[in-house]
Amino acid sequence: MRTALVIGTGLIGTSVALALQSRGVQVHLSDHDPDRARTAAAIGAGTDEEPDGRVDLAVVAVPPAHVAATLAEAIRGGRARGYLDVASVKGGPRRDLEALGCDLTGYLGTHPMAGRERSGPLAGTADLFEGRPWVLTPTRETDTEVLNLALELVSLCRAVPVVMDADAHDRAVALVSHTPQLVSSMVAARLRDADETAVRLCGQGIRDVTRIAASNPEMWLDILSANPGPVAEILSAVAADLDETVRALRALDSGDKDDREGGAAGIEDVLRRGNAGRSRVPGKHGAAPTAYETVAVLIGDQPGELARIFADAGRAGVNIEDVRIEHATGQQAGLIQLMVEPRAVPGLVEALTDRGWSIRQ
Repeated sequence: MRTALVIGTGLIGTSVALALQSRGVQVHLSDHDPDRARTAAAIGAGTDEEPDGRVDLAVVAVPPAHVAATLAEAIRGGRARGYLDVASVKGGPRRDLEALGCDLTGYLGTHPMAGRERSGPLAGTADLFEGRPWVLTPTRETDTEVLNLALELVSLCRAVPVVMDADAHDRAVALVSHTPQLVSSMVAARLRDADETAVRLCGQGIRDVTRIAASNPEMWLDILSANPGPVAEILSAVAADLDETVRALRALDSGDKDDREGGAAGIEDVLRRGNAGRSRVPGKHGAAPTAYETVAVLIGDQPGELARIFADAGRAGVNIEDVRIEHATGQQAGLIQLMVEPRAVPGLVEALTDRGWSIRQ
């Protein structure tokens, strides 16, 4: 691949362009808003000038509702050797293209499983896709050259290719992406009118649950409008769990012993099913989840503190598998939670204590 055309210079399109440019591909940028394309070009994502002729690959990075029309225009204009889109739903756009009578041999639907709460070209980064799954949905009609171009794109973006059926993909992302977005937003919505005293008690748990609720509503309306059926099915199952949980909680408040025992059993059931589901989430580097131990350390909010604690852990020969920071409300300090292999805990605690760190059990 020597040349590419990226149509749509939001977060994903600009990030694709930045990754390709950094690896020697000449990228041309196009957007319905010329200012966005100029902004992407200004940060090094390519040029907003039209290509002289046909490019090797056209990447359509527009909202799902506009994918088919944008692709159809590009295909009919013969703008590239191969065409793909990066929308978060796959079945609908392909069916729309078929209805428009397009030749789909040169098209492949894809979806990089990466994103941020921010949007727009200035949110783009060349490393957005590194190590992340990138779904490819080829069919029997897909030309081998287009599949190879898509695999080359994934490689240049340093992502991991995953081949799936388009409709299976849409059901999967409804479960692991679209429904969590709505549930996160619903929980965060409870905070909007909450008493200020309650909000001040927010800790890491509520921050984790509501992190993605900061996402752009217009963008998510586009995504959910393109995949409403599968999301509704999963939310219906979640709603059934909520109804059962509400009944169990009411029973816990009952004066009847049998009711309380039944309520406790219902709550325990949903919590244990949650444990089982959480244990299936892939761990580090996509491997099976590993049970790490947590070493909590008091850390000041000053420049260089994170570098110092990581360096001290490194000198102790301990690899930090994961890390979280829990900020203390109203204080210039917080707890850093270092996740390590269980056998590494004693040595890490001893080393950090010797270097003056305050370990919190």
